Amino acid sequence: MVMIVLSPSLQSFPPAEAIRSSHLDSYLRLPSKVSPIDASTRFSFRKASVFRNADECGSTSYNVNGGGASVCDPSLVHVAITLDVEYLRGSIAAVHSILQHSTCPENIFFHFLVSDTNLETLVRSTFPQLKFKVYYFDPEIVRNLISTSVRQALEQPLNYARNYLADLLEPCVRRVIYLDSDLVVVDDIAKLWTTSLGSRTIGAPEYCHANFSKYFTATFWSDKRFSATFNGRKPCYFNTGVVVIDLVKWRRVGYTRRIERWMEIQKSDRIYELGSLPPFLLVFAGHVAPIEHRWNQHGLGGDNVRGSCRNLHPGPVSLLHWSGSGKPWLRLDSRRPCPLDALWAPYDLYGHSH
Repeated sequence: MVMIVLSPSLQSFPPAEAIRSSHLDSYLRLPSKVSPIDASTRFSFRKASVFRNADECGSTSYNVNGGGASVCDPSLVHVAITLDVEYLRGSIAAVHSILQHSTCPENIFFHFLVSDTNLETLVRSTFPQLKFKVYYFDPEIVRNLISTSVRQALEQPLNYARNYLADLLEPCVRRVIYLDSDLVVVDDIAKLWTTSLGSRTIGAPEYCHANFSKYFTATFWSDKRFSATFNGRKPCYFNTGVVVIDLVKWRRVGYTRRIERWMEIQKSDRIYELGSLPPFLLVFAGHVAPIEHRWNQHGLGGDNVRGSCRNLHPGPVSLLHWSGSGKPWLRLDSRRPCPLDALWAPYDLYGHSH
């Protein structure tokens, strides 16, 4: 575990209230969409340091220039992250944090899910030694399945790419860690990778004290065709921004189609208000392998109220997650940061081309 020492100003910051869903989009809006053609010219990142394996790691046979056993090397740790223009700065910081805190950084293989196909050069120039592959996710796959949400940002097709990892990634990839783009890892990700899932298909930190019923509408709870899906289960809220997935079991059962079926029901019956989270809860809540809360200190993006900041949850920290509408890079640029945004800043490699 990496110890985080808070400055006096952070230590005195008032404790956060319980994490709750955001229902407004007024605090920090995302910048306007930059066209794919402009992305590589408008964004630049400083080149990261080269991160090498410790002696006990051994070496992998993967070659960044295309040789070797590639993605099927059994010694690799697989991490999937989306890349898009709005969150690109966060994705780069997330990768940087993972490499910096890993004992065996050369054993990590990144699977980048994109809908803009020109971002690979940016990644390669920032992390020349990185083991990665870019996977195109066609927005049309889910466009007709997505319903309106309480926040427009939650309606983006790439938010649903995690549902298709079992199809997008090579069959030899048996397990993957999916991570959102608004987080940093401050511990060795190999510890998360080796978490036992037991008989479960996914693992995630669960929050059973949360009011689970609020994630679905009155229509859902009043219609036994829908609400009966939780019969015999003890469903708890979990955040889908940090999930360990057994892709072998996922493929065998066909969970992608189960998620799609709930999205189809949502189009006709409006059973929830949020974006990609509720279908995941409907399929997996109550069937999740619990992972320590240290692996998702979430909600640091705060509420959608100007000046709203959150403190860390009690307990150890392995991953800091700015879920919510307030993103640290936007708040830092606006010179209105929250205290905890200072913990994200050291991993930021962003520099604007003029």
